[in-house]
Amino acid sequence: MTPRHSRRPARRTFLAALGGAAVAAPAVAALAPHALADATGKSGTAAAGSLPLTIVNGSGSFTDADVHVYIVGNQDGRQVRLTPDGTLAPVALSDNGPDGFADYAIGLAGSGGTRLSLPYMSGRIYVSLGAKLKFKVVTDGNGAPALQYPAGWVASDPSYGVLHDCAEFTYNASGMFCNTTMVDMFSVPLSIRLTGAKDQTTGTLRKGGRAAAFAAVREVEEFARLVVDDTRIIAPGHGLDAGLFPKDYLAPYIDEVWSTYTGRDLTVTTNAGTFTGRVRGDRFTFDGPAQVSFGRPSTRDVLFCDGALAAPNDGTTGPVAAVLGAGFNRSTLLSHPAQPVTDPSAFYRTALTNHYAKALHAATEDGKAYGFAFDDVADFASYIQDTAPTGLRLTLTPFV
Repeated sequence: MTPRHSRRPARRTFLAALGGAAVAAPAVAALAPHALADATGKSGTAAAGSLPLTIVNGSGSFTDADVHVYIVGNQDGRQVRLTPDGTLAPVALSDNGPDGFADYAIGLAGSGGTRLSLPYMSGRIYVSLGAKLKFKVVTDGNGAPALQYPAGWVASDPSYGVLHDCAEFTYNASGMFCNTTMVDMFSVPLSIRLTGAKDQTTGTLRKGGRAAAFAAVREVEEFARLVVDDTRIIAPGHGLDAGLFPKDYLAPYIDEVWSTYTGRDLTVTTNAGTFTGRVRGDRFTFDGPAQVSFGRPSTRDVLFCDGALAAPNDGTTGPVAAVLGAGFNRSTLLSHPAQPVTDPSAFYRTALTNHYAKALHAATEDGKAYGFAFDDVADFASYIQDTAPTGLRLTLTPFV
């Protein structure tokens, strides 16, 4: 697997398109730029390259009848959803029912795994437990149908009270690229198994991992309000926007980084080469294969890996920004003047750190999680890919 700082940031781009909801409203999906066309070019027909997808309820806490699955996303410039028979259908305003919401739920088969056929598309597989999610089709700025996604970090969202979570994927002629994401929130234990050229599994929690993650976040005063009963943990960036997390939480660490590297070098190694940087005139400026520089980030910039740490897909600024973002979240920048750090025992060792991401990594069997947008730097994200996939399995793993 190629780490984030040396591959295109397609997953983060997709996240921003689907999950970048304002606090006051649900997310409206934008079109993923890497989505491919289906073989027919027609609406309502199965796309080429269908991949077997199996959904397994191993939660131990919910019956199959309590589990609802939704497969939604983008394909060939359209926002689409998958029907139980494998048909890829464009979303439409007429899908909204009398209650104003579109019911795209796919029920489980009732015994064993539920088998579906996944066409070429870029999207999310949502699962909700005990109640259905409230998707809504609206009209975007161009007059086209657009889907509002659930935003579990927004208290006014119509699906806020529903226990739910999702995995993300892009499936196209190049292969399957998928992850179990916690970038927005963590709620339902999920694992993904991808078979093909290799047999890979990620996202599986260790026994008691969910409760341990909830407890660990509750124990840190500044993070405690991110825990919503036993329903979910909201990521600190969204918590900051909602007034649940201190806006200046990381300011002392950020200031110390800026002060430290005014008088010494920080090196960042990417596929483009090694960049050497110092703070000059309050900008962190790096020389090397190209000159790149960054303004002093805010706590929000660090948590979202955006703003001053935005990562354009240019092969130079973007990869350096990704490594810096990971270093801030993992609090390794002061202890290690050569980045990225690849030894996880060095991560999250300071009091001011991303305790949310720390708790999620500690909860998983393989130590991998998508706790922030650049968590795949040095290959620590719950992300797997295969260029010759033969099957994908999404499992709801035990809650306890």
